[in-house]
Amino acid sequence: MEKPKFVYVTYIHTTPAKLWEALTDPKFIRQYFCGTHQESDWKPGASWKMITADGVVTDAGEVLEVEPQRKLVLKWRNEFRPELREEGYSRMTYELESRGDTVKLTVIHQVDKAPSKLLEAVSGGWPLILANLKSLLETGETFEISEWKTCSAK
Repeated sequence: MEKPKFVYVTYIHTTPAKLWEALTDPKFIRQYFCGTHQESDWKPGASWKMITADGVVTDAGEVLEVEPQRKLVLKWRNEFRPELREEGYSRMTYELESRGDTVKLTVIHQVDKAPSKLLEAVSGGWPLILANLKSLLETGETFEISEWKTCSAK
């Protein structure tokens, strides 16, 4: 039986190198990911965490797989909402596929059990974050969702 998952696909007018930078560089991430940044060495086995501007760790885990400019897989657990943290770790995958002058970005967020409050939460958050990422890469501008509270309320 397949694990419950959320899948989102978007096409971004950019290069794999620029998109990879956007997904892994803390300064870049802060611009589109609700004012948070992510810290990691981006190597298999390395720790990974997402942190708000005021230093709160919102999510954390481990880097499972890295194929620069192609694939990044994270073991992911929510750290700030007890009902989500209780669900344990999920698996989040970024897949990048070059398509001429665009990149197909697929985000897959999987959990071990259903129903999942975490999947419900990320189903509201990922579309907003990825639309913001697309806008930033294609126009240089982001939406007005720079505060963590805006994104985490979804």
